[in-house]
Amino acid sequence: MGKSVVVFGLGQFGKSLALNLSVAGADVMAVDRSEDLVSSVAGEVTEAKVADLENADAIKELGIGNMDVAVVAMGSNLTASILSVVISKEEGIPYVIAKCSNERMATILQKTGADKIIYPEAEMGARTARVLTSNDFLDFFNIDENLCVVEMKPHADWIGKSLKQLNLREKYNINVAAVRYRNELHSTFDPNKPLKENSDLLILVERKNLKNLRNLNK
Repeated sequence: MGKSVVVFGLGQFGKSLALNLSVAGADVMAVDRSEDLVSSVAGEVTEAKVADLENADAIKELGIGNMDVAVVAMGSNLTASILSVVISKEEGIPYVIAKCSNERMATILQKTGADKIIYPEAEMGARTARVLTSNDFLDFFNIDENLCVVEMKPHADWIGKSLKQLNLREKYNINVAAVRYRNELHSTFDPNKPLKENSDLLILVERKNLKNLRNLNK
């Protein structure tokens, strides 16, 4: 059984999150004050509800006490964000994530109970910058403050050699977590099988070791 998640706010970020969580198997309640936005996801999530998120009683009436996670996705509405965080905690939701547009908002929401603060626009900018400034990176994701996932083509010198031969963990302090071949992602693969040019590697790497990947061509 997947996690149950309530998403407050169905702007671009909140809507995308709600839909993707649902596809991934989560039990999703999507909430917004806009009937049009709620209607746009109604057939794709477990529950879609209209509520004035600047009204504490309206949030309490949603019945969110059994949710595993709350995501407060109104990055520009401080009042609605504060109430959603506070009431989520009062109702017993163990983990509350809040989207913020600035540091001041982040400080306030942390003080009111948010367990994690996210800056989607800034994170997307950093991710895009890393991809654009590397000739090898196809994509880049932060897992946490220390660990990253890099998707990249095998270096030219790696083609035709197996992961066992390359010994990437010892040489570069990186771990190949999966191999993508013909648009299919494989988390289990033969370490003795030679890498092909048209395959992609998903690599787990600590931030401090990113330079090892950037310096492959130097």
